[in-house]
Amino acid sequence: MRYPQGGGLSADRRAFREHIRMDAAAMFVAGQGNDVIAKQLRVSVRSVQRWRRAWEHQGPNGLRSTGPASRPALREALFAVLEQELAKGPAAHGWPDQTWTLARIKTLTGRRFHKSFTLSGIAKMLRRHGFSRQVPARRALERDEDKVTGWVKDTWPQAEALRRRSEPGSASRTRPDSH
Repeated sequence: MRYPQGGGLSADRRAFREHIRMDAAAMFVAGQGNDVIAKQLRVSVRSVQRWRRAWEHQGPNGLRSTGPASRPALREALFAVLEQELAKGPAAHGWPDQTWTLARIKTLTGRRFHKSFTLSGIAKMLRRHGFSRQVPARRALERDEDKVTGWVKDTWPQAEALRRRSEPGSASRTRPDSH
């Protein structure tokens, strides 16, 4: 299951869902049907069927939570170290400018923690911990406003000119000349 912030369920939500499954186990013992249990617990009948099979094979322990679906790529302590390294800046790690890129962070984690990540994995990990893409706070010193204004007035309208069809057309298949 995917969630908007890229994480899974919190420990509280996992405990809440485990409690629902345990309530279902009590109803299994009482002999209630799957549809009745689903309606009472406000879950799908399929979930109840799946829980019943687990309960029949493993007992109540089959309905217990097994924890998060996956462990984080870097433990919290290691991510705190990564944050400290990022705060030092790219120049402190041998790059010529002050720009952090995903590729550079990938190299840094490889050097520092001996772990290999994909670029999308690094992006997700950073987003999960509250990092976001940044944009410059000010314009580049080399920017020439007169040239930009001239380009917007002269070149851009030509590039975005309306396209005319070579011949009249129609969306109608039965009356091709109608407009």
